Amino acid sequence: MAAVLWIHGGGYAIGTPEQSRATAERLVAASGCVVVLPDYRLSTEAPYPAALDDCEDALRWLRDSAAGLGVADDQLMVGGESAGGGLAAALTLLARDRGEVAIAFAMPLYPMIDDRPTGSSRDNGAPVWNTATNEGAWDLYLGALRGGDVPTYAAPARAEDLRGLPPTLTFVGDAEPFHDEVVDYVRRLRDADVPVTSTVYPGAFHGFDLVAPWAPVSRQARAFLLDGFRHAVATLRAPQPAGD
Repeated sequence: MAAVLWIHGGGYAIGTPEQSRATAERLVAASGCVVVLPDYRLSTEAPYPAALDDCEDALRWLRDSAAGLGVADDQLMVGGESAGGGLAAALTLLARDRGEVAIAFAMPLYPMIDDRPTGSSRDNGAPVWNTATNEGAWDLYLGALRGGDVPTYAAPARAEDLRGLPPTLTFVGDAEPFHDEVVDYVRRLRDADVPVTSTVYPGAFHGFDLVAPWAPVSRQARAFLLDGFRHAVATLRAPQPAGD
């Protein structure tokens, strides 16, 4: 049985684990997995790396608690929407670099991963999330690091070497600020020989699947996620490093 650490979104500044309950229930129904929804410090309480530290602690707890939860410790998976997707992407980098926890699969959905302006995040006035909210959220999350030497674990799009990351699934709308950074991240993952399943939904704004869950495009996105997740559960394993 797989275990999933699913991280809520909210621009690193707002949100609660409970907002991901519906997604967790769908993942459980799709595979019988265990889903853990971590509570992490928001940027309004403490800037980077507080949220990432909390999520890494939760991932370590999940690894150490696998037997008690009745899950396979070689099927630990991470995912999340928006800032939660950014934290999931950051966890894959941390896990690879530190070599202490193996992640079998990652599902960073429309992740918030680049603090630098892109073609789609500049002058974007789309619903839900736009240039102004994006800039303000990065200001809060990065704090004194803003505009300086930003670590790759804070903004995973800055990572130059993506080799060795786990197979990844993601999707994004083409009307939202994160479109360009996600598409570029997918391209660079593939260039690094990381298996990626991804799609872009025309006309979709940020968080469309959560804001308008009844819409046909949202149903398509949920099916895309669940089909990819079921395939990952059936085919992917990542043994934990020896001694951990």
